[in-house]
Amino acid sequence: MSRILVGPFNRVEGDLEVSLDIAGTQVRSAQVNSPLFRGFEQILQGKPALDALVYTPRICGICSVSQSVASAWALADAMQLTPPPNGDRCISLVLANENLADLLTHFYLFFMPDFAREVYCNESWFGPVQQRFKAIQGDAAREVLPARAEFLHMMGLLAGKWPHSLSIQPGGTAKPVQAQERLRLLAILAGFRRFLETRLFGADLDFISALDSEAALRNFADQGDWRSSDLRTFIYLSDQLQLETLGNGCDNFMSYGSYRIEGTRQFSPGVRRRGGPVQSLDSALIREDLSHSWMLQGGQPQHPSNGVTEPSLDNPDGYSWCKAPRLGGEVVETGALARQFINGHPLVVDLVERSGGNVRNRMLARLLELALVVPMMQRWVKEIDLKGVFCHHGRLPDVASGVGMMEAARGSLGHWVSVRGGRIENYQVIAPTTWNFSPRDHNGVPGALEQALAGTPVRAGEQEPVAVQHIVRSFDPCMVCTVH
Repeated sequence: MSRILVGPFNRVEGDLEVSLDIAGTQVRSAQVNSPLFRGFEQILQGKPALDALVYTPRICGICSVSQSVASAWALADAMQLTPPPNGDRCISLVLANENLADLLTHFYLFFMPDFAREVYCNESWFGPVQQRFKAIQGDAAREVLPARAEFLHMMGLLAGKWPHSLSIQPGGTAKPVQAQERLRLLAILAGFRRFLETRLFGADLDFISALDSEAALRNFADQGDWRSSDLRTFIYLSDQLQLETLGNGCDNFMSYGSYRIEGTRQFSPGVRRRGGPVQSLDSALIREDLSHSWMLQGGQPQHPSNGVTEPSLDNPDGYSWCKAPRLGGEVVETGALARQFINGHPLVVDLVERSGGNVRNRMLARLLELALVVPMMQRWVKEIDLKGVFCHHGRLPDVASGVGMMEAARGSLGHWVSVRGGRIENYQVIAPTTWNFSPRDHNGVPGALEQALAGTPVRAGEQEPVAVQHIVRSFDPCMVCTVH
């Protein structure tokens, strides 16, 4: 058996290393290391409570709105404050704007360029795929970046700027929408929808959203040449490389639910195992295990409301700055696949029940969310009451605690805050990649990615196995959020 260290990874937000034990032609086991500690939880201690709205977006520059929403919701919970309907819709619009831009960027600029690697140069499909998706030089990048930039103009209209906007508040949004701005928002969404329908999908978004099985998806793919749309290209490559056999993980999924409109989350929260029904999510069962983290050891795993983050290199079993969150002692996978499996979308349910969590299914779920959410955004814009209230104001009690749990593009994000005398006494964050890229727990059970990497094929002489690259990117890691 041999060991190789893969990393640093390109086209990944933050620093990541993966240690692989290789037996023959496949990975026997993996250890995932988040090597850069950042310490936002320490920075926040003692700060005025509302300053969290300034600090937490800076955990990450590409999902700062998600951090803002989680922080605002945690403070709103502490203040017992409910935003007005306009506030809910505008927050959901800003969040969806960031999330969909992230999903689009990941597919075109992070994930697909791996198929233009020279390792595939002898494949019959390599020429057109390289021309379309090669990093920086491919035709797709020249089309996607202007479409993404135009789409993100929504952020300026609704939030003032991106990243690190301060428009998201515990009681709603500080930026009201004017009549002419609503027309501009609808025009931006129409343009983005047109790009998705003509280049990514080659079909109307409503048609893609209505696909209800793997058979229906394949029937769609067969209706045109594999190069006629980027979704068809991905389905073709998935078949050629059998991506449904790569990266099978724990097949236990969790979602906090996403896009809250008047108290109801448009994608349902819950927990669901492959082959089982959706179960309610009990957040009281969340624990953070430090047994294999470079953290000061403090006995039994703690719920994040009581969590302690004290970095220490003295742990002989530690190999990552990432903690190991568990739900009821179990590993869970989070992300777009989990969201839609738990939300019960028939296509994703069929895909997961047939082949579980894998590279192909994770990517298809992300693309499906683009088709699902854009029409939702169009509806939310039309529902804004231009004469209504956009933000409620409240008072923070002298002693209070709150939690904000929501869905970022990469999965379940939670903020837990406790306040005393108007200042932050404790602040804990569990990011989506913390769940997916966690180290082993005290029982020696690997995290979701570590499980997904076991059994991965390795080609002769590979030092950066391409199959490992596909699996890692299928989770779309954000390491700076992981080690916040």
